[in-house]
Amino acid sequence: MRSSSTTKILVGLVLGIAAGALVHRVNDNAELLLWLAVPSKIFLALIKCIVAPLVFTMLVVGIGGSHDVRQLGRMGVRTIGYFLVVTTLALLIGLLAVNLVQPGAGVALPADADVGAAAKKIAQDAVELTAQQHLINVVPTSIVRALADNEVLQIVVFGLLFAVAVLSIGDKGRPVVEVCQSVASAMFVFTGYVMKLAPLAVGCAIAETIGRSGFDVLGRLALLVATLYGALLVFYALVLLPIALWARLPLRRFLRLVREPALLAFTTTSSEAALPKALENMERLGVPRRVVGFVLPLGYSFNLDGSTLYLSLASVFVAQAAGRQLSVGEQVAMLATLLLSSKGIAAVPRASLVVLAGTLAQFHLPLTGVALILGVDVLMDMARTATNVIGNCLASCVIARWEGVLGEPTGDSRGDEGG
Repeated sequence: MRSSSTTKILVGLVLGIAAGALVHRVNDNAELLLWLAVPSKIFLALIKCIVAPLVFTMLVVGIGGSHDVRQLGRMGVRTIGYFLVVTTLALLIGLLAVNLVQPGAGVALPADADVGAAAKKIAQDAVELTAQQHLINVVPTSIVRALADNEVLQIVVFGLLFAVAVLSIGDKGRPVVEVCQSVASAMFVFTGYVMKLAPLAVGCAIAETIGRSGFDVLGRLALLVATLYGALLVFYALVLLPIALWARLPLRRFLRLVREPALLAFTTTSSEAALPKALENMERLGVPRRVVGFVLPLGYSFNLDGSTLYLSLASVFVAQAAGRQLSVGEQVAMLATLLLSSKGIAAVPRASLVVLAGTLAQFHLPLTGVALILGVDVLMDMARTATNVIGNCLASCVIARWEGVLGEPTGDSRGDEGG
């Protein structure tokens, strides 16, 4: 029987966990760990070379091929409004969870001398991440550089302006739209080829992680990790599920189509790895290309539900570990700061940790908290990245329903077959 690609990825995950446990028991495993990282790095490199052309061409096809600029503006306002509401709810749930569970109580922060090079680099990046630089970074100085560096937000900004320009020249722009349509179709086929490597990449990625750190990576921070996972489950139950019901989505089919990109995001801790498949599967659910091509890439910079929830939780966790009681006013101010600073930083390496470090500095909390969290960040990154992907897939469906264009499902009715 032909197994679904999701089943193959799950098998790869299980085998990877078993292999990682064996590798961790090997005394001198440094060389083996380097080889284990190769397949996942190759897979992610191939995915990254898909993202930029796919995002750009889908924006041009979706917007340049439409005939109503006012409809585009209305969809943009609705999309940004939706993003603000949902990410604010995510921040609030994170704050409530960390205040209720108190995972930082009794946890000792490391001394400054114990802070590693990685934590110091993150703190330095946070110093450079000013509000002014946020705005400047949104606009590309070179679209070639933005495409080469996979700066998704910059590609979206340029793509939006270029697509509106194509739309404004009428019939003269049709050849451009047709070329972009052909490129997008070819990139979806290319995605199918790359996805055949996903089970091997996922297995090797999880094997490398466990082989390096072992299962005792949780240690004293187990309560922090458990609090995050619990808060995310509450977010699903109280926010995402009611939204899906309100939008009258076919839940079983939506879950079937979203599970593969979500699993990819969870195991690789990379939203980019899931983006091509998420774009393809939401189209199969009935979201028009002009909607999914607009909402999903924009959501990768402005609708990071899992990351924003994590940030509010982690910030208060560091305050608790430092023995500082934050007032309600300070927590509200922190929420507002995170709501703004978490937008548009998806392309920053270790973006969530950079924003966390910047927030800690602004509220005069010890940056050594970043070093403490680094030990279990990969476990939390898995959950928040998968939530980011699920939240953005749902957002594309909601906006399509809001616009009255969520159509009948297309393609393979099973929705999760590979190839």
